[in-house]
Amino acid sequence: MTLLLSGIGRLVTHDPTHPTEPSDARPDVGAGLDDAWLVVDDDRVVATGTGALPAADERIDVAGRAVVPGFVDSHTHLVFAGDRGREFTARMAGQPYAAGGIATTIAATRAADDDHLRALLTRRVAESQAAGITTREVKSGYGATTRDEARLLRLAREVTSHTTFLGAHVVPPGTDADAFVDLVVSEMLPACAPLAESVDVFCEVGAFDVDQSRAVLEAGIAAGLRPRIHANQLGPGPGARLAVELGCASADHCTHLTDADVAALAGSDTVATLLPATDFSTRQPYPDGRRLLDAGATVALATNCNPGSSFTTSMAFVLALAVRHCGLTLDEALWSATRGGARSLRRDDVGHLSPGARADLVVLDAPDPSHLAYRPGMPLVAATFASGRQVAGAPLPPA
Repeated sequence: MTLLLSGIGRLVTHDPTHPTEPSDARPDVGAGLDDAWLVVDDDRVVATGTGALPAADERIDVAGRAVVPGFVDSHTHLVFAGDRGREFTARMAGQPYAAGGIATTIAATRAADDDHLRALLTRRVAESQAAGITTREVKSGYGATTRDEARLLRLAREVTSHTTFLGAHVVPPGTDADAFVDLVVSEMLPACAPLAESVDVFCEVGAFDVDQSRAVLEAGIAAGLRPRIHANQLGPGPGARLAVELGCASADHCTHLTDADVAALAGSDTVATLLPATDFSTRQPYPDGRRLLDAGATVALATNCNPGSSFTTSMAFVLALAVRHCGLTLDEALWSATRGGARSLRRDDVGHLSPGARADLVVLDAPDPSHLAYRPGMPLVAATFASGRQVAGAPLPPA
């Protein structure tokens, strides 16, 4: 069954075979077509173009709206219970951010039963689909025991194949850090590895130092997991360079980078994933995305949806922050929130609308993607399609 979307005001494909503006920092940034159409066959894109419309079994006229690839959210913590709104309010009043608030969420999450956690997760996934997110990564990290970490991963696997074991998220109060790392490596990992695609660690002062982080990641790699790392969020540190050393798929946050960190990331396959909604919520400096792109690093954008430091599923909000505060152009931000996120997850079939790609796309209630930053805070996602099927938004009428 083929579906034709016609009347597209601006179709952003991120297909490197389409022409781009000479100023673009990536060969496939900004690739797009005006007054365009797109054909889907089952769950795949089969053609894009302009001019005469091809035949199809069904047709939808999007009436001049823009169409972009579905957002790829490569860093989330969606399985949790509890609320930390008062902590946010205190930060806005001047209290500094501290990672120790994670313990509050751990307690609430442990106390919640599976049905409650599943209902919360289902609601957040639906919310993210309504925001145009079609591919997502979900971490554990709010269990801190073998049983609870495995439980969170089992729930996460109900909504995504991109699950990440984050047993080393925070050192539980009253626990020796080295002893906890031993528990993560010797007991948690063997139990959780079959439920996870990746392994992650919070490499930061107040969490895990470089030796502890290396031990966790190397154990995860030995168990067949893809390494990822929370790096350089709260201050300068070894996380970004450790990511490159171990071949991590992604170094996430990257707020405080030295010249050596930037050069290392630019010379590697490790994606620098920026999480500017976190810096908004924690009053931290914003990462310098311009510096990373100009050096040749691959940049992704993600929401980092979590209850303590970034309780949002709005990729449009993240895009607006990246354009306003991280030095990215709109085209670069859109690329980073789609194809950049796909590279972080080591996917080549999402994040773009080239023929053969999965038919994940967003119809914007705007004629051009610039409105994502131009009109911040507005509900601009008219419809979200995942694998060729509309999963969010009011039904689009057939032409």
